[in-house]
Amino acid sequence: MTDTAPRPDVAAFLTYLSENAAPPLSALPVEAARLMMRANGAVADLPPVPIARVQDWTVPGPAGPLAARLYDRRLDRMSGPLVLFFHGGGFVIGDLGTHHSFCTWLADTLDLPVLAIDYRLAPEHPFPAAVDDAEVAARWVCTAADVFGFQVTGLIPCGDSAGGNLAIVTTQQLALRPASLPVLACWALYPYVGGGTDWASHRAYGEGFFLQADDMAWFDRQYAAIPGDPRHDCLDGPVPPVPLLVHTAGLDPLRDAARAYADRVVAAGVPVERLEAAGMIHGFVNFRQALPSAQRDCIAFADAAKAMLALGVEG
Repeated sequence: MTDTAPRPDVAAFLTYLSENAAPPLSALPVEAARLMMRANGAVADLPPVPIARVQDWTVPGPAGPLAARLYDRRLDRMSGPLVLFFHGGGFVIGDLGTHHSFCTWLADTLDLPVLAIDYRLAPEHPFPAAVDDAEVAARWVCTAADVFGFQVTGLIPCGDSAGGNLAIVTTQQLALRPASLPVLACWALYPYVGGGTDWASHRAYGEGFFLQADDMAWFDRQYAAIPGDPRHDCLDGPVPPVPLLVHTAGLDPLRDAARAYADRVVAAGVPVERLEAAGMIHGFVNFRQALPSAQRDCIAFADAAKAMLALGVEG
Protein backbone atom coordinates (compact mmCIF):
# COMPACT_ATOMS: atom_id res chain seq x y z
CA MET A 1 0.00 0.00 0.00
CA THR A 2 1.32 3.47 -0.86
CA ASP A 3 0.69 6.53 1.28
CA THR A 4 -2.03 7.61 -1.16
CA ALA A 5 -3.80 4.25 -1.40
CA PRO A 6 -6.66 3.41 0.95
CA ARG A 7 -6.01 0.69 3.48
CA PRO A 8 -7.99 -2.50 2.81
CA ASP A 9 -10.63 -1.71 5.42
CA VAL A 10 -10.89 1.89 4.18
CA ALA A 11 -11.23 0.73 0.57
CA ALA A 12 -14.01 -1.68 1.57
CA PHE A 13 -15.77 1.07 3.55
CA LEU A 14 -15.57 3.53 0.65
CA THR A 15 -16.92 0.87 -1.72
CA TYR A 16 -19.82 0.24 0.64
CA LEU A 17 -20.59 3.96 0.79
CA SER A 18 -20.54 4.28 -3.00
CA GLU A 19 -22.78 1.24 -3.49
CA ASN A 20 -25.23 2.32 -0.78
CA ALA A 21 -25.26 5.98 -1.55
CA ALA A 22 -27.10 8.08 1.02
CA PRO A 23 -28.12 11.62 0.16
CA PRO A 24 -25.21 14.02 0.61
CA LEU A 25 -25.34 16.20 3.70
CA SER A 26 -25.61 19.24 1.44
CA ALA A 27 -28.94 17.94 0.13
CA LEU A 28 -30.48 17.42 3.57
CA PRO A 29 -32.22 19.69 6.04
CA VAL A 30 -29.91 20.44 8.94
CA GLU A 31 -31.76 18.30 11.46
CA ALA A 32 -31.76 15.34 9.07
CA ALA A 33 -27.99 15.72 8.65
CA ARG A 34 -27.61 15.64 12.42
CA LEU A 35 -29.73 12.50 12.65
CA MET A 36 -27.61 10.88 9.93
CA MET A 37 -24.41 11.51 11.88
CA ARG A 38 -25.91 10.00 15.01
CA ALA A 39 -27.19 6.96 13.07
CA ASN A 40 -23.84 6.41 11.36
CA GLY A 41 -22.03 6.49 14.68
CA ALA A 42 -24.41 3.96 16.18
CA VAL A 43 -23.34 1.34 13.65
CA ALA A 44 -19.81 2.42 12.68
CA ASP A 45 -18.23 3.22 16.06
CA LEU A 46 -17.13 0.97 18.88
CA PRO A 47 -19.26 0.69 22.03
CA PRO A 48 -18.39 3.02 24.91
CA VAL A 49 -15.70 1.91 27.34
CA PRO A 50 -17.09 1.30 30.86
CA ILE A 51 -15.42 3.85 33.11
CA ALA A 52 -15.99 4.93 36.68
CA ARG A 53 -17.40 8.39 36.05
CA VAL A 54 -19.63 9.66 33.27
CA GLN A 55 -21.46 12.70 34.55
CA ASP A 56 -23.59 15.22 32.72
CA TRP A 57 -22.76 18.77 33.67
CA THR A 58 -23.73 22.34 32.89
CA VAL A 59 -21.15 25.06 32.35
CA PRO A 60 -21.76 28.78 31.88
CA GLY A 61 -21.73 30.02 28.31
CA PRO A 62 -21.79 33.52 26.84
CA ALA A 63 -25.48 33.21 25.92
CA GLY A 64 -26.67 30.79 28.59
CA PRO A 65 -25.79 27.41 30.07
CA LEU A 66 -24.00 24.83 27.94
CA ALA A 67 -24.40 21.09 28.35
CA ALA A 68 -21.18 19.24 29.06
CA ARG A 69 -20.14 15.74 30.08
CA LEU A 70 -17.31 14.72 32.37
CA TYR A 71 -15.48 11.44 31.87
CA ASP A 72 -12.96 9.94 34.29
CA ARG A 73 -11.63 6.46 34.94
CA ARG A 74 -11.08 7.40 38.60
CA LEU A 75 -13.43 8.38 41.38
CA ASP A 76 -10.56 9.30 43.69
CA ARG A 77 -8.65 11.74 41.51
CA MET A 78 -6.98 14.47 43.54
CA SER A 79 -5.45 16.84 41.00
CA GLY A 80 -4.05 17.08 37.51
CA PRO A 81 -4.69 18.31 33.98
CA LEU A 82 -8.09 18.26 32.34
CA VAL A 83 -8.74 17.57 28.66
CA LEU A 84 -11.32 20.01 27.28
CA PHE A 85 -12.86 18.20 24.31
CA PHE A 86 -14.71 19.73 21.36
CA HIS A 87 -16.51 17.42 18.95
CA GLY A 88 -16.32 17.56 15.17
CA GLY A 89 -19.15 17.94 12.69
CA GLY A 90 -18.45 21.07 10.67
CA PHE A 91 -19.82 23.35 13.41
CA VAL A 92 -23.28 22.15 12.28
CA ILE A 93 -23.73 18.49 13.22
CA GLY A 94 -22.30 16.46 16.09
CA ASP A 95 -23.03 16.57 19.79
CA LEU A 96 -22.10 14.92 23.07
CA GLY A 97 -23.66 11.68 21.88
CA THR A 98 -21.78 11.39 18.59
CA HIS A 99 -18.42 11.44 20.38
CA HIS A 100 -19.47 9.75 23.62
CA SER A 101 -17.75 6.46 22.82
CA PHE A 102 -14.50 8.12 21.82
CA CYS A 103 -14.50 10.29 24.95
CA THR A 104 -14.93 7.24 27.19
CA TRP A 105 -12.00 5.61 25.41
CA LEU A 106 -9.86 8.76 25.56
CA ALA A 107 -10.42 9.30 29.28
CA ASP A 108 -9.72 5.64 30.03
CA THR A 109 -6.64 5.39 27.83
CA LEU A 110 -5.04 8.66 28.92
CA ASP A 111 -6.07 8.29 32.58
CA LEU A 112 -7.11 11.93 32.45
CA PRO A 113 -10.47 13.56 33.08
CA VAL A 114 -12.16 14.68 29.85
CA LEU A 115 -14.81 17.40 29.80
CA ALA A 116 -16.75 17.45 26.52
CA ILE A 117 -18.49 20.72 25.67
CA ASP A 118 -21.79 20.84 23.75
CA TYR A 119 -21.17 24.19 22.06
CA ARG A 120 -23.89 25.93 20.04
CA LEU A 121 -24.28 24.83 16.43
CA ALA A 122 -24.86 26.67 13.18
CA PRO A 123 -26.98 27.71 11.36
CA GLU A 124 -29.08 28.53 14.43
CA HIS A 125 -25.96 29.98 16.02
CA PRO A 126 -23.47 31.03 13.32
CA PHE A 127 -19.88 32.11 13.82
CA PRO A 128 -18.58 33.17 16.31
CA ALA A 129 -20.99 31.37 18.66
CA ALA A 130 -18.97 28.14 18.76
CA VAL A 131 -15.64 29.86 19.43
CA ASP A 132 -17.22 32.10 22.04
CA ASP A 133 -18.67 29.05 23.80
CA ALA A 134 -15.35 27.22 23.68
CA GLU A 135 -13.38 30.12 25.13
CA VAL A 136 -15.90 30.93 27.84
CA ALA A 137 -16.10 27.26 28.87
CA ALA A 138 -12.30 27.09 29.08
CA ARG A 139 -12.08 30.22 31.19
CA TRP A 140 -14.83 28.97 33.48
CA VAL A 141 -12.94 25.74 34.14
CA CYS A 142 -9.93 27.83 35.13
CA THR A 143 -11.96 29.81 37.66
CA ALA A 144 -13.82 26.77 39.02
CA ALA A 145 -10.84 24.46 39.11
CA ASP A 146 -12.10 22.32 42.00
CA VAL A 147 -15.78 22.12 41.04
CA PHE A 148 -15.48 18.52 39.80
CA GLY A 149 -14.17 17.22 43.11
CA PHE A 150 -10.50 17.35 42.12
CA GLN A 151 -8.10 20.20 41.51
CA VAL A 152 -7.58 21.03 37.85
CA THR A 153 -3.97 22.15 37.38
CA GLY A 154 -3.98 22.93 33.66
CA LEU A 155 -6.01 22.64 30.46
CA ILE A 156 -5.48 20.63 27.30
CA PRO A 157 -7.86 21.76 24.53
CA CYS A 158 -8.53 18.82 22.24
CA GLY A 159 -10.88 18.07 19.38
CA ASP A 160 -11.43 16.51 16.00
CA SER A 161 -12.19 18.29 12.71
CA ALA A 162 -14.23 21.40 13.58
CA GLY A 163 -13.51 20.57 17.21
CA GLY A 164 -9.81 20.63 16.37
CA ASN A 165 -10.35 24.15 15.08
CA LEU A 166 -11.99 25.10 18.37
CA ALA A 167 -9.14 23.51 20.34
CA ILE A 168 -6.55 25.51 18.39
CA VAL A 169 -8.51 28.78 18.50
CA THR A 170 -9.17 28.38 22.23
CA THR A 171 -5.46 27.82 22.79
CA GLN A 172 -4.72 30.95 20.76
CA GLN A 173 -7.20 33.04 22.71
CA LEU A 174 -5.88 31.86 26.07
CA ALA A 175 -2.37 32.73 24.92
CA LEU A 176 -3.43 36.24 23.95
CA ARG A 177 -5.26 36.77 27.23
CA PRO A 178 -4.08 34.17 29.74
CA ALA A 179 -6.48 32.52 32.15
CA SER A 180 -5.72 31.61 35.72
CA LEU A 181 -4.55 28.11 34.73
CA PRO A 182 -1.95 27.25 32.10
CA VAL A 183 -2.68 25.61 28.77
CA LEU A 184 -0.34 22.63 28.81
CA ALA A 185 -0.81 21.36 25.24
CA CYS A 186 -3.18 21.43 22.29
CA TRP A 187 -4.21 18.16 20.66
CA ALA A 188 -5.97 18.23 17.28
CA LEU A 189 -7.21 15.32 15.19
CA TYR A 190 -7.54 16.04 11.44
CA PRO A 191 -8.36 19.66 12.32
CA TYR A 192 -10.13 22.16 10.12
CA VAL A 193 -7.84 25.19 10.16
CA GLY A 194 -9.42 27.35 7.44
CA GLY A 195 -7.18 28.49 4.64
CA GLY A 196 -9.65 28.02 1.78
CA THR A 197 -9.73 25.18 -0.74
CA ASP A 198 -6.62 25.75 -2.87
CA TRP A 199 -4.77 22.72 -1.56
CA ALA A 200 -3.59 19.60 -3.36
CA SER A 201 -5.31 17.35 -0.82
CA HIS A 202 -8.60 19.17 -1.35
CA ARG A 203 -8.40 18.55 -5.09
CA ALA A 204 -7.28 14.93 -4.68
CA TYR A 205 -9.67 13.81 -1.95
CA GLY A 206 -12.66 16.15 -2.18
CA GLU A 207 -14.71 13.50 -3.96
CA GLY A 208 -15.03 9.82 -3.12
CA PHE A 209 -13.16 9.85 0.20
CA PHE A 210 -16.06 10.39 2.62
CA LEU A 211 -15.67 14.13 3.27
CA GLN A 212 -17.07 15.70 0.11
CA ALA A 213 -16.25 19.13 -1.29
CA ASP A 214 -19.97 19.97 -1.58
CA ASP A 215 -20.50 19.04 2.06
CA MET A 216 -17.58 21.20 3.18
CA ALA A 217 -19.04 24.13 1.24
CA TRP A 218 -22.40 23.43 2.88
CA PHE A 219 -20.82 23.50 6.35
CA ASP A 220 -19.14 26.80 5.48
CA ARG A 221 -22.45 28.35 4.40
CA GLN A 222 -24.16 27.29 7.62
CA TYR A 223 -21.34 28.48 9.87
CA ALA A 224 -20.98 31.78 7.99
CA ALA A 225 -17.54 32.61 9.35
CA ILE A 226 -15.78 35.77 8.24
CA PRO A 227 -12.94 34.82 5.86
CA GLY A 228 -9.58 35.65 7.37
CA ASP A 229 -10.92 36.10 10.88
CA PRO A 230 -8.17 34.60 13.06
CA ARG A 231 -10.76 32.98 15.32
CA HIS A 232 -11.71 30.82 12.34
CA ASP A 233 -8.72 30.71 10.00
CA CYS A 234 -6.00 29.38 12.28
CA LEU A 235 -3.37 30.11 9.64
CA ASP A 236 -4.08 33.81 10.20
CA GLY A 237 -4.12 33.67 13.98
CA PRO A 238 -1.33 33.97 16.55
CA VAL A 239 0.93 31.03 17.28
CA PRO A 240 0.60 30.23 20.97
CA PRO A 241 3.69 28.98 22.82
CA VAL A 242 1.93 25.72 23.60
CA PRO A 243 3.09 22.27 22.42
CA LEU A 244 0.92 21.04 19.55
CA LEU A 245 -0.03 17.49 18.62
CA VAL A 246 -1.67 17.30 15.21
CA HIS A 247 -2.85 14.02 13.71
CA THR A 248 -3.83 14.19 10.06
CA ALA A 249 -5.40 11.55 7.82
CA GLY A 250 -3.67 10.76 4.55
CA LEU A 251 -6.83 10.76 2.41
CA ASP A 252 -8.41 13.83 3.95
CA PRO A 253 -9.08 16.99 1.92
CA LEU A 254 -8.21 18.97 5.07
CA ARG A 255 -4.77 17.34 5.33
CA ASP A 256 -2.56 19.91 3.61
CA ALA A 257 -3.97 22.95 5.40
CA ALA A 258 -3.42 21.17 8.73
CA ARG A 259 0.14 20.34 7.69
CA ALA A 260 0.67 24.01 6.83
CA TYR A 261 -0.56 25.07 10.25
CA ALA A 262 1.86 22.63 11.89
CA ASP A 263 4.66 24.06 9.70
CA ARG A 264 3.75 27.55 10.91
CA VAL A 265 3.94 26.47 14.54
CA VAL A 266 7.31 24.78 13.97
CA ALA A 267 8.62 27.94 12.28
CA ALA A 268 7.66 29.88 15.42
CA GLY A 269 9.87 27.61 17.50
CA VAL A 270 7.04 25.82 19.29
CA PRO A 271 7.25 22.03 19.82
CA VAL A 272 5.05 20.08 17.42
CA GLU A 273 4.38 16.37 17.27
CA ARG A 274 2.98 15.27 13.91
CA LEU A 275 1.20 12.03 13.17
CA GLU A 276 -0.40 11.02 9.90
CA ALA A 277 -2.69 8.06 9.34
CA ALA A 278 -1.62 6.91 5.88
CA GLY A 279 -4.45 5.50 3.79
CA MET A 280 -7.08 6.76 6.25
CA ILE A 281 -10.05 9.09 5.75
CA HIS A 282 -11.36 12.05 7.69
CA GLY A 283 -13.50 11.34 10.75
CA PHE A 284 -11.86 8.09 11.74
CA VAL A 285 -12.44 8.42 15.48
CA ASN A 286 -16.15 7.82 14.79
CA PHE A 287 -15.55 4.74 12.57
CA ARG A 288 -13.48 2.49 14.81
CA GLN A 289 -15.80 -0.49 14.34
CA ALA A 290 -16.29 -0.08 10.60
CA LEU A 291 -12.56 0.67 10.19
CA PRO A 292 -10.67 -1.57 12.62
CA SER A 293 -7.31 -0.08 11.68
CA ALA A 294 -8.53 3.34 12.89
CA GLN A 295 -8.18 2.12 16.45
CA ARG A 296 -4.44 1.79 15.89
CA ASP A 297 -4.36 5.43 14.84
CA CYS A 298 -6.26 6.43 17.95
CA ILE A 299 -3.78 4.48 20.09
CA ALA A 300 -0.89 6.25 18.35
CA PHE A 301 -2.56 9.58 19.08
CA ALA A 302 -3.01 8.69 22.76
CA ASP A 303 0.58 7.47 23.05
CA ALA A 304 1.89 10.72 21.55
CA ALA A 305 -0.37 12.77 23.83
CA LYS A 306 0.89 10.95 26.91
CA ALA A 307 4.50 11.38 25.83
CA MET A 308 3.99 15.10 25.21
CA LEU A 309 2.40 15.62 28.59
CA ALA A 310 5.10 13.60 30.36
CA LEU A 311 7.81 15.64 28.63
CA GLY A 312 6.16 18.84 29.80
CA VAL A 313 5.89 17.61 33.37
CA GLU A 314 9.51 16.45 33.39
CA GLY A 315 10.63 19.73 31.81
